[in-house]
Amino acid sequence: MRTNEQIRVPSVRVIDHVGQQVGVIPTSQALDMARQEGLDLVEVAPRENPPVCKILDYGKWRYQQQKKEQQTRKKQHAHELKEIRLRPKTDRHDLEIKLTHAKEFFDDGYKVQFTMIFRGRERLHQDIGREIFNNIAQKLDEIAKVEHNARFEGRRMIMILAPKPKKAGGSKPSAANKDSQEAERPKKVETTAGTVTEASNSSNNDVEAIDNANVADDQVGVGEQ
Repeated sequence: MRTNEQIRVPSVRVIDHVGQQVGVIPTSQALDMARQEGLDLVEVAPRENPPVCKILDYGKWRYQQQKKEQQTRKKQHAHELKEIRLRPKTDRHDLEIKLTHAKEFFDDGYKVQFTMIFRGRERLHQDIGREIFNNIAQKLDEIAKVEHNARFEGRRMIMILAPKPKKAGGSKPSAANKDSQEAERPKKVETTAGTVTEASNSSNNDVEAIDNANVADDQVGVGEQ
């Protein structure tokens, strides 16, 4: 996609920054219009004759396009499955690695199918498989939900988890809470100031009492002499 001076055709059909049709004008004039608005001239339909250009903030527009592409990919991934295979005897370390892969798939918007394969006499211990699947569901509970509970199909036990919607950021304190906090602050200051004043008065009284006692002692000493 060409922008600004990269557009080298003599004339273009222009749509201004508010979406109004300007018509076919020289490319140099279109560039001047874009500069006056502090924006870019972006070629949005290069195959038209003449090409169609729009005056807009190219950086902001590109960011919005990338966000749309990400949302589209996530919707596509929501219908795709990633498979993680296990055995009843999968050790704890390997299981943690597989859970890490599962978290990455959920972050990308994929659903994950956990498949446990039973061989020979292992099929007699389906309870072990269900216990492992329940443990997996609990460990991934914050980011994924169980879409299909564990079920047995031939030699395999299958469970499907789907990613949960990501939580928004923490809520900000309401205006009422802010007001109540502001109202409480002066009271605390007043109480603190009152305590300091009382402490200061008490200290002064103690000093006066000590001075009076010293004067009395001095007078007694003089009398004795």
